[in-house]
Amino acid sequence: MTVIITASELAEALAGEEPPVLLDVRWQLSLAKAAGAPPFDGRAEHAAGHIPGAVFVDLDRELAAAPGAHGRHPLPDLAEFGAAMRRAGVSASRPVVVYDGGQGWAAARAWWMLRWTGHPDVRVLDGGLPSWTGELSTRVPEPAEGDFVPAPDAAGLLDADGAAELARTGVLLDARAGERYRGEVEPVDRVGGHIPGAVSAPTTENVGPDGRFLPAAELKDRFKALGVSTEAPVGVYCGSGVSGAHEVLALAVAGIPAALYVGSWSEWSADPSRPVAVGADPQ
Repeated sequence: MTVIITASELAEALAGEEPPVLLDVRWQLSLAKAAGAPPFDGRAEHAAGHIPGAVFVDLDRELAAAPGAHGRHPLPDLAEFGAAMRRAGVSASRPVVVYDGGQGWAAARAWWMLRWTGHPDVRVLDGGLPSWTGELSTRVPEPAEGDFVPAPDAAGLLDADGAAELARTGVLLDARAGERYRGEVEPVDRVGGHIPGAVSAPTTENVGPDGRFLPAAELKDRFKALGVSTEAPVGVYCGSGVSGAHEVLALAVAGIPAALYVGSWSEWSADPSRPVAVGADPQ
């Protein structure tokens, strides 16, 4: 099953007899609050215009719990997540398509949450809303209640100890920008650097200038060059489990299964007892 869908394929699916449930997860990491500017408002963006039928999903409130000891975007309460998905019309027997404003990170987080909790058919709109050439709507959708009940797969999730172990026994990819991996800058978390043994693999390098994923063969070659093989398990982390989900999605495009450390650097770096590596060397 493919994990991404083009805008033309989505338009065709929406016009079909059994259209997919469409989720709008516009969100962006914003440091504007520190500068006194208003934060990004995905719900307002959705109200101003969305793909017809798309239901807004709030990443900070429905795809994550409140920030705390387990990071800036820890896993949400699964009962609450399931209720939010059912309110959005999600059912186990109906395909789901997710999109965001084009960066792909938020849509990937929704994709990962649904796949990890057992939904069999979820795809991300490649290129996000900017790739959509059809009309937009300001009409508030009123979907019928869905029936989706989350059933998590432990194999797809890493905790801090699991991430540390995978960095020694498999391949742990760090999806953040290279300068954050090296510890040269750290705009959000307590300290800069990376989990010892992790490999720098910025998720921004998985897409082209238009924000769409590179072809599967190119992604496969990229990950192979980073040490990914069929013999060793693969995991991903980032700052708070959002851009890392985008890297897990890129790996899936390349046909490579991977687990996500949701707590990521925001959880790891908050614990002074955890080791921190700096520089370009994984160790």
